[in-house]
Amino acid sequence: MSGPALRHPGELRWETRLLAVVTATLVVFGIATIYGASGLVPSGHGVVGSSYSLSQLIGALVGGLLMALVARLDYRLLRPLAWPIMLGSLLLVVVTILPFTHSIAPRINGARRWIRLGPVMLQASEVARLAVIIWCAMLATKKGDQVREFKRGMVPFLVMLGFTSLLVLMQPNMSMAVLITLVGGIVVFAAGAKIGHFLLLGVGGLIGALQLIQVAGYRADRINKFLNGAEGMSQIHQSLVGVGSGGLFGVGFGQGQQKMGFVPYAYSDFIFSAIGEEWGFVGVTMIVVLFGIFCWLGFRIARTAEDSFGQYLATGLTAAVGVTALMHMAVSLNLMPTTGLTLPFVSHGRSSLVMSLIGVGILISIGRQRGRPAPRSAAPDGSSR
Repeated sequence: MSGPALRHPGELRWETRLLAVVTATLVVFGIATIYGASGLVPSGHGVVGSSYSLSQLIGALVGGLLMALVARLDYRLLRPLAWPIMLGSLLLVVVTILPFTHSIAPRINGARRWIRLGPVMLQASEVARLAVIIWCAMLATKKGDQVREFKRGMVPFLVMLGFTSLLVLMQPNMSMAVLITLVGGIVVFAAGAKIGHFLLLGVGGLIGALQLIQVAGYRADRINKFLNGAEGMSQIHQSLVGVGSGGLFGVGFGQGQQKMGFVPYAYSDFIFSAIGEEWGFVGVTMIVVLFGIFCWLGFRIARTAEDSFGQYLATGLTAAVGVTALMHMAVSLNLMPTTGLTLPFVSHGRSSLVMSLIGVGILISIGRQRGRPAPRSAAPDGSSR
């Protein structure tokens, strides 16, 4: 990847500004869609619909403030903090699986994925996903050309990614465990790891995944229903009905019928279906285009970053959003088994929204630092002076 040494700093600022606009558009559209998709869903306080959109609005305000703060910091400060951030995230995940922490990590919908901190619910795996990207970018920068070696290059990444994914899997949260491994692998691949190593490890990972699917009956049931077509799983069938019934312009804001118990979690896990029903082909196309622009801008920032740490970090952050969005849309269109992954910036979920916005703040910081001298404590390639 080549840096922007010959370009004026002002020529590099439009990407960060457009990235902020695209992100804000997705967040605002998400809050509106959540309100429309949860209009008939009762909350614990008896309030219908508005509680979910209000919760998302609070997450957007908190995440937006953190994004603005992080964007003004030098992203290179994250490199020496990579290990503390990684270990802190692992500690949060461990808290969710310990047998004596049910008071702060309750079981919700059959899984212990959240930590209750007073009125705040924090999803530990969302923190781990961001931490893995920062840690992999740091280690890939440190390893340099050794990344191409299996023993000294790949093995350290495999140990950390495998351990983190195993902890997340114990919550259980297989989809997030797979996503963490995949995004971490993308960072390592961007750093120059050999494709042959990934093919070998991919076969091993596939064998391991099949074993895990067989152990948990509900996972095998999802695979079987997916292979049997949409009719084998009613929620996927209804998701397709919702997308198909929207037509060109949709049935109208808040007028969708699939949220009336036909599709579960239409405001989170299947919000893409709700968009297709209420906003139609136009709405679906807009979402796809916005995520496409987001990924294009993120990878442009990665390609023109000042140092290798910024390149790998921007690549991982962009890939995390793009891959998650792609998997969410694929589930709604019956192109892959159900995962429970939310649509970034759009689906209901404050932890996901806040961590995603922090990631955007880091991306903007990487973009803002292009054309500026590195701090004295770091060389242009990320190594200490």
